[in-house]
Amino acid sequence: MKITVQSSKPVKPTYVSSRGGGVPSAVAEAVLLTVFDKVNYNQYISGINFFRPPVPPNAVLEAGLARALAEYREWAGRLGVDANDSRVILLNNAGARFVEATADVTLDSVMPPEASPEVLSLHPDGTGAEELMLVQVTRFACGSVAVGHTMHHIVADGRAASNFLLAWGQAARRASFDPVPVHDRASLFVPRCPPRVEFDHRGVEFKPRGEKKGRGNDVDDEVVVHRVHFNQEFLSELKLLASAGAARPISTLQCVAAHLWQCITKARGLDGREVTRLRVAVDGRARMSTPRVPAGYTGNVVLWACPTTTAQELTATPLRHAVELISREVSRIDDAYFRSFIDFANSIAVEEEDLVPTADAAETVLSPDVEVDSLLHVPFYDLDFGGGPPFFFMPSYLPVEGSVFVVRSFSGARGVDAYVPLFSRAVDTFKNCCYSLAVDARL
Repeated sequence: MKITVQSSKPVKPTYVSSRGGGVPSAVAEAVLLTVFDKVNYNQYISGINFFRPPVPPNAVLEAGLARALAEYREWAGRLGVDANDSRVILLNNAGARFVEATADVTLDSVMPPEASPEVLSLHPDGTGAEELMLVQVTRFACGSVAVGHTMHHIVADGRAASNFLLAWGQAARRASFDPVPVHDRASLFVPRCPPRVEFDHRGVEFKPRGEKKGRGNDVDDEVVVHRVHFNQEFLSELKLLASAGAARPISTLQCVAAHLWQCITKARGLDGREVTRLRVAVDGRARMSTPRVPAGYTGNVVLWACPTTTAQELTATPLRHAVELISREVSRIDDAYFRSFIDFANSIAVEEEDLVPTADAAETVLSPDVEVDSLLHVPFYDLDFGGGPPFFFMPSYLPVEGSVFVVRSFSGARGVDAYVPLFSRAVDTFKNCCYSLAVDARL
């Protein structure tokens, strides 16, 4: 597959003069990053949606992007610092990057694409970029289209990023924005007075500068991203195993995360006494209530549940035990926990102890830990430019050992795909474990 870039240009917001006062001031506003923005991964995250024809012309997509940026000004801005040396988003209308490309093959000839270095050509590379959002529209010989997006995680979490992509599609169709965007980053996360730090946030959201979570960047072996497909029958069997005697309903994600945690730990061949931790993102929109965070909030509002155990206990006990560990920790990340985090993150302790986020983009090997990021309920799948939703979505190639993405599968009703980066030496053992249940789960 050869991808040829035809053009690459900035797209700036298109403002309508009748919209709430018209064009913004020429002086760039500075929007302070919240504690949730600052504690998240300081990196770009990419994904790719694939569409069957008909797909509107690139000019329509470009015009829709310009209209969406007029409402979501963050994505047309730049990161900077204010007079107090605090990190901000400058709403300077500098624009997003819009890349037009063509492929010399039909899309069917390369489906389903694997998370390999080849897919990096289907979205822009954020390395060294000033833009906070970069998109690429690649047209295949058959008329199908891949829309790849590269978006800075400091600006938004997965839910907020997908809301912007939906707005792009809505703007291209001349539809109203749904959900209605909420840009207020100042009033939702105000620390309490006096502060009440009721939980320990050291080692969870923060760590001492220089401390590594995993084993460092192991260069002895190649990291490969293995795609696992679990069909609905397999998922039903997993839930049956996990829910036996459970006091509360078990979610599909918790079952899949527990199963992957066990299998990755077995495949790594860890010493039984070694401690392993699973890191699972928890969306504050569903947890915070004082005040409640709107569905259309445009920034980050994610923390992590971190169940912990030993490799021996995890691999030698039934799946139900791992699920219970996860369920217990996820339920603990409630409104009180989020508010405690806000108070701690705004306290002088962070500066005095020289604490930095545990979400460290520089770490490429997480072993003995595992991170599972779920996109199951993030509506990337609803993006529609006028020709219907995508028939396939995938995260990009991200070879961070132990950092797993779970997405809705397009190869079968209600299935799940997991993209699992492992050292090549562990892949065969992982496959044998991952597909070892009685129900077939072929790729």
